[in-house]
Amino acid sequence: MGIFWDLLQQDELEKQQEQADSVEERVEHLEQELEKTKTLLKKTLVALEAHLNKDIDGDGQTG
Repeated sequence: MGIFWDLLQQDELEKQQEQADSVEERVEHLEQELEKTKTLLKKTLVALEAHLNKDIDGDGQTG
């Protein structure tokens, strides 16, 4: 019975590791997507400020 219990525990540990790896990969992907979104938002804000010639984000500059 002990060998079967060890095999079941090892299988469970491997499943937990795969889930942890999967979560880490998803977090990394989300961080990359967030960075892309922030970059796009900044470019959009700069273009909008330049187009309207108005300081929208309150940084004291337009564009």
